[in-house]
Amino acid sequence: MKRFLQGVALTFCFVMLLGTVCFAGATYDKVNKDGVVQVGLMYNSIPAAYFNDNNEWVGFDVDIAEEVVRRIGGQMGKELKVERVKLNNKTRISFLTSGRIDMSTANMTHKRERDRTIDFSITYFFDGQKILAKKGRFTKHEDFVGKKISSMQGTTSEKNAINLLKKLGDPNAEKNVISYQDEPSCFLALQQDKVAGWSTDSTILLGYAAKEPGKYELVGDFFSDEPYGIGLPQDDSAWRDAVNFAIQDMWSDGTYMNIYNKWYGPDTLYYFPMTEKIEMWP
Repeated sequence: MKRFLQGVALTFCFVMLLGTVCFAGATYDKVNKDGVVQVGLMYNSIPAAYFNDNNEWVGFDVDIAEEVVRRIGGQMGKELKVERVKLNNKTRISFLTSGRIDMSTANMTHKRERDRTIDFSITYFFDGQKILAKKGRFTKHEDFVGKKISSMQGTTSEKNAINLLKKLGDPNAEKNVISYQDEPSCFLALQQDKVAGWSTDSTILLGYAAKEPGKYELVGDFFSDEPYGIGLPQDDSAWRDAVNFAIQDMWSDGTYMNIYNKWYGPDTLYYFPMTEKIEMWP
């Protein structure tokens, strides 16, 4: 009887283990076996991830993702291949939940609502939301009450912009935030004076403003905190740890700041001083 019970217990543990591998911890093993990491990236988010004039897919997020994958390969004792997958605001989460990608490095704010569906790495970038307008037209947030503001559909930026106008007393706040499918469309609306301002994360606004130097400016202070995390499959701790260790090691040896200064340093078009430190574990 004792052996029988032991056998039942072992069988149960084996079944539970299989369930964990298949549904909650498969990514690390899959990557280790296949040698490929499917990385989701934006493709029109300047300077995070975009195609430059030479049609090269470049940017801060691109470099961060490549380095994270390189270091995970080092942990595994092999060189991993990066397969880049185009994402937009609507597919960042669905591509993770469907298994289409293994990680989403796509200027994604870590929010509790999103954490119900996917997991996140530690914060790897710290931003906040502002409003971009044509230079000299506005000086403060209150100036946008009753004006049209563009934002991207289905994003935290859209919600934050509506809440800002409501807070400032705009009775038509929801109607005055005009939603567009992507960043280029938001910027085009501002260029064509269809809206008075465009609101999203400040580094994205800096990237597009650099297309026409001196013509646009950021108005007012930050009105939200936007901590970016790398989106990851839900309940996959081995893969999440591998990504977190890579980010922390990049910070420790100076690689992170080298990448940061390449895109956001004082000698760039997108200067954005570093305000926070990466979370470090002893």
